[in-house]
Amino acid sequence: MTDIPAFLKRMLSAPGLSGHEAPIRALIEETWQPLVHELNVSRMGSLHGLRCGSGPTPRPSILVAAHMDAIGLMVNGNMDGFLRVTSIGGLDPRVLPHQPVTVHGRRDLPGVLVSPPERLLPANVTEGAVPIEYLLVDTGLTPEEVRRLVRVGDLVSYAQPPFETAGDTLVGHSLDNRASVAALTVCLDELQKRPHTWDLWAVASTQEEVSLGGSTTSAFSLRPSLAVAVDVTFASSPGCPSHKTFPLGKGPTITWGPNIHPALFDAFRDLAERHEIPFNVEVTPRHSGTDAYAMQVVAEGIPCIVIGIPLRYMHTPVEMVALKDITRAGRLLAEFIAALDEKFMDTMVWKD
Repeated sequence: MTDIPAFLKRMLSAPGLSGHEAPIRALIEETWQPLVHELNVSRMGSLHGLRCGSGPTPRPSILVAAHMDAIGLMVNGNMDGFLRVTSIGGLDPRVLPHQPVTVHGRRDLPGVLVSPPERLLPANVTEGAVPIEYLLVDTGLTPEEVRRLVRVGDLVSYAQPPFETAGDTLVGHSLDNRASVAALTVCLDELQKRPHTWDLWAVASTQEEVSLGGSTTSAFSLRPSLAVAVDVTFASSPGCPSHKTFPLGKGPTITWGPNIHPALFDAFRDLAERHEIPFNVEVTPRHSGTDAYAMQVVAEGIPCIVIGIPLRYMHTPVEMVALKDITRAGRLLAEFIAALDEKFMDTMVWKD
């Protein structure tokens, strides 16, 4: 069995920004190798793990996607040894100043993201979050050393180390969405001892934060009968509206909305209730903002659902998840896959 907390900490310590996922992909590939029958990498860099079912061929298949890419920064200028940066994905500018970072130049360089003193900023930016164009990365090196070691286009990632709290939670950057990769790994662990009729494609997808390109191309290439996107959702905390957030440690969410096939929603909800897996219903009246948005409209359309893991402080270096929510999400996935039979697709009728 995979040591999930240790695996998560390893993933949070590996770079893998959107469009540059090779380091995190290698780590996931190593962990999934004994859990699947086949591994390959798509043209977009997504990792595909095939776990074969026991039913007669040709077997239906289910694709479970968890994106492995992370938000971060990219160098777009050098100002006398101080590095200007731009964003990769949706960063929260309020938390950027004074964060420790790693500059992935000719070698990895520790640095800190800083802004000029408030009284030296233009008058129009002294209130609220400092815009990213006024932030700089200071590596402590001389201008000559920075010019030699760093180029425009080099990546900059958060360097906050992950840690566990006394509340059985894990804190760190990039839990969006490596928490879901961990949940998918729990599912693969569970299926080692559970027979399943359908084939399972476990996909660690790329570029979800910037283009949804990884899940779109993987779904088109693999053409599954069903698809599940596992992603994080907003966990409740002080100041957050209760009707838009979900409690930490009380189980995953099952999403309802136009990206979700009604028969899949019913099946997951009924299964969770039958196995006494705690869950909450998440409503998304538009597209979900996850890989399901892309996979649903591939080819003639793929029935999709989204399973969410509550996450506090999303898109910051101190995201927080409850480890039990990850485990429960993985178990729910495994129970669903193990229950799929040859007649399940006959139930896939769209009912409003």
